[in-house]
Amino acid sequence: MTTARQVQKVLVLGGTRFVGRHIVEALLSAGHEVTVLTRGQSVDELPGTVERLQGDREQGAAGLQALSGRRWDACIDVSGYTPAAVQASTNALADSVNRYVFVSTVSVYAEQHRHPIRESDPLLPAAPEDLTEVTGESYGPLKVTCERIVQDVFGTRATILRPQIVAGPFDHTARYPYWPDRAAQSRQDGRPMLAPGKGSDHVQVIDARDLGRFAVRILEDGTPGIFNVSGPRLTWAEFMQAIGAESVVWVDAATLEAQGIGWRDLPLYLADDSEQGGLMDIDASPALAAGLTLTDPATTARDTRAWSAGQQTAYALTPELESAALNANRDVQDADSQ
Repeated sequence: MTTARQVQKVLVLGGTRFVGRHIVEALLSAGHEVTVLTRGQSVDELPGTVERLQGDREQGAAGLQALSGRRWDACIDVSGYTPAAVQASTNALADSVNRYVFVSTVSVYAEQHRHPIRESDPLLPAAPEDLTEVTGESYGPLKVTCERIVQDVFGTRATILRPQIVAGPFDHTARYPYWPDRAAQSRQDGRPMLAPGKGSDHVQVIDARDLGRFAVRILEDGTPGIFNVSGPRLTWAEFMQAIGAESVVWVDAATLEAQGIGWRDLPLYLADDSEQGGLMDIDASPALAAGLTLTDPATTARDTRAWSAGQQTAYALTPELESAALNANRDVQDADSQ
């Protein structure tokens, strides 16, 4: 077992954009030496102390020549999406790293309506090893296959992390940032903010910085196994408070559906009793026991908003669509009161 104070040389596959960036920053904060392997296609704002290597494992062994003859104490794989790519990196690093940490996803679970979802729950059928197209439907099965490859090659030297939806600064998706951004806009212009359901459903994310620190803890402690990585489970009413929403109008599922508003328009929203409701009830007890620490949800919201305020993110729920839904909701309320 490695002591927490021992400096490690760590290779991060990916690492310049969001999740990987926070992992790299956590490694540096803990005093470790970091090398990143990327394709060089994303903006790189990492500190100059990070060693940069360029490669593309989608090209197989030929794309990983930069790793030849090198050794690291550990590897953290944040960009493994296809079996071919993960097979290439695990083969190349089997004798070159002591531990391989693979960042997977809670989307690997087959019974996503379960409450709660635990690491021992059934997984989706594994994707074929030659599948390369990553879609909403193939994402989970591909990660199942990738997990198996990592475990087959590294055995007890493998650690699998299955994060919940990841949130925080540098999140370039249009998912979590929508909510603190919309709450801030509502506070500024006084326009009511649509919120889904009645406030009693649940939402759960993991702050990217918590995921980063936990990945570091896993390496320092030499911890094998599989871990769900999720944050506090909040009701939507609690979530609205955490993001600082001041003028909230709750709109039920029937009204949303009638207006053609779905989960793409209202990211993060999964009703507790929906087919995927268990994805907002992820049990992270083993990770917490292994050293996962959690940021206050209000801090995640505040820091995400501070970053996203300078971005130009396009959100699916336009002001026009939101206004139409609020008007329809008011009509429903008026009809019910008569």
